Amino acid sequence: MFKNLVNFWKGKDFLQQVLDDFSQMLNDAEEMFNLVCGKLINDQGKANLKEEIYKIDKRINSNEKDIRKRVIEHLTVQPSVDTATSLVLMSVVKDAERLGDYSKNLFEVTELTNKPIDKEKYSLLFDNIDQKISELFKQTKAAFIDSNEEKAKETWEIKRSIAEQCDTILKQLANGNYPSNEAVCFTLMARHFKRLSSHLTNIATSVILPITNLDYFDERLDGNK
Repeated sequence: MFKNLVNFWKGKDFLQQVLDDFSQMLNDAEEMFNLVCGKLINDQGKANLKEEIYKIDKRINSNEKDIRKRVIEHLTVQPSVDTATSLVLMSVVKDAERLGDYSKNLFEVTELTNKPIDKEKYSLLFDNIDQKISELFKQTKAAFIDSNEEKAKETWEIKRSIAEQCDTILKQLANGNYPSNEAVCFTLMARHFKRLSSHLTNIATSVILPITNLDYFDERLDGNK
């Protein structure tokens, strides 16, 4: 549905400006995620990383507010036109804002660790899940910005793999013999990774779902309504 609406609106200043700002939100969230993972997993990063992370997060929040304001103003002028697309945009910008929040939450894990993460333990538990999420960022941008339905469907498969992996990690942590600080930090990482993948997939699959089913692509695959 969204693909048809984008084609209909192609060339219109309102939609192009919103899509440009939304694309910037996704790029900023991806940058945040990569910066945080560099610090959290590889213990690498700038001395002023916290300030940089929070600055990017504020930019994401500002873009969300600007997009919502623009959408509302547009609907005020044309209340009976473009309602469906506006509702989609209002939904996905919230998902993009949450990407920033969860990346920031991951950074906060770096402040909880009492020593750098044991990379061998991380690799055994997480199996480079951060790289899967980095790939999911790219897939999501291609799916939404280009209204690519095939890539949107592919994001679901990546998300499902990540979710199953995170659930397995939590079970291993609950039943394993890990130091308390390490167990807490790994648990938070698994939860934040899972939520990041969910919000990315919500954005991507918005190009193939009716408005009433946004955020419920998994139920659609199972044949539920």
